[in-house]
Parts: sequence; C-alpha cells; structure tokens
Amino acid sequence: MRIVLIEDNAMLARGVIQALGDEGHAVDWLACGDEGAEFIARQGCDLAILDVNLPGRSGIAVLREMRARGEAAPVIMLTARTALDDRITGLDAGADDYLTKPFAMAELCARVRALSRRRSASAGAPQPIGSLLYDHSGRRLIGPQGDLELPRRELALFAALYDCRGRVLSKDELCDRLYGTGADIETNAIELPVSRLRRKLIGTGIGIRTLRGLGYVLEETESS
Repeated sequence: MRIVLIEDNAMLARGVIQALGDEGHAVDWLACGDEGAEFIARQGCDLAILDVNLPGRSGIAVLREMRARGEAAPVIMLTARTALDDRITGLDAGADDYLTKPFAMAELCARVRALSRRRSASAGAPQPIGSLLYDHSGRRLIGPQGDLELPRRELALFAALYDCRGRVLSKDELCDRLYGTGADIETNAIELPVSRLRRKLIGTGIGIRTLRGLGYVLEETESS
C-alpha cells in the first residue's frame, strides 16, 4: 500500500518508514499538518497515519478534511495523549484506529495489516486481467492454482501499474509509488523488479511494455 505518514518527530518517523517498508509498503512522510493535508488532497493514499499534535493543522483537522472530501482511506491516529476524551474525538472525526505513544512497531504493522484486510473484505470482487484475477484491496494476484507467490515489492509494482493501466508510468513515478516520495532511491533501481515481475507474468496474458525514455505500461497480451 501507499501510506502517508504525517509526524513531526523525525526519529519516530524514520522507524515507522523502516518498519512499514520492510512490510512492502511505500511511505510518504510529511512533518507538517498543512503540507500533509495538501499532499493527501493532491496525491491521495491507501492509508494515512496521522499524529494528533502537528505544526500547522492538527492531525484531527487533517482527518476531518479528508472525511469531508469523501476520502475513505483508513486512518490510524498517533498521540502521546492518554485521555479518553482525546481518543473519542479522533474516532468521532473518522479515525479507524488509535495508537498511544510509545508503541511497538510490530503492533503498528499488525494494525496496518488488519485495516488492509478489512478494506479488502468490504471491496468488490477480484477483477479479471489476462488469465488471472486481481484483488485490488488485498493486493493479491490469483491464478488457476491459487495465489501467485510474489514478493511484496513486486506486488506493489503490479498494483501501481494496474492502478494506472492504459497510461505510461515513468521510473520516477514508480519509485514514488514503491518507496515513497523523496526516497533516496536511484530511478534505475526500478528496472530489476520490473524485469522480475515481467518474467513471472509470462503465459498469464499480461505484459509490461517498455517505452524507451518514457516508462512502463501494463497491458493484456495473448497468453502463450
């Protein structure tokens, strides 16, 4: 999933980025409520993790704006506060979950997985593409013999290409979607996962076409 983290504690943010990155998620980190709100409004997200106390807009204000726009992405609130009233305010504003600092990264990852499963269960049926079915919310590719065993990064790559099928995604765009905006990743690093995923899709009726100098596009092909 592409996750937006709005948190002004840099040390905590780095830990969250590392933990969720190890789970195969791309994390866009912003340290200011105003910048974070604008980023979500412009780019969207699959899930948001919002600190309550932020420079600029509070996490609660960011959340309320998301829900007012009809943004249905799950939201986890982070706070150092322990008062019941603060948790109730966040949940009433539309939060899906709440974590009080300090917390274990393993618990945060478990809660992200739980929200992902809940979102998958409420979504529509998997969509056919080629000879496979793609469960968009659950990020699963299903073949005649069951799930395709793909590493998380390759599943995230397929999801990015699938979400934008019909248009070319540049290397920069794919890096942002896989690793988060501003990640210290060379754009050519995307070539290896593209190559690996392309090989695994042979015979499925799905291909990844390279447009030299432009990027990649997912398309249906004739199965071999």
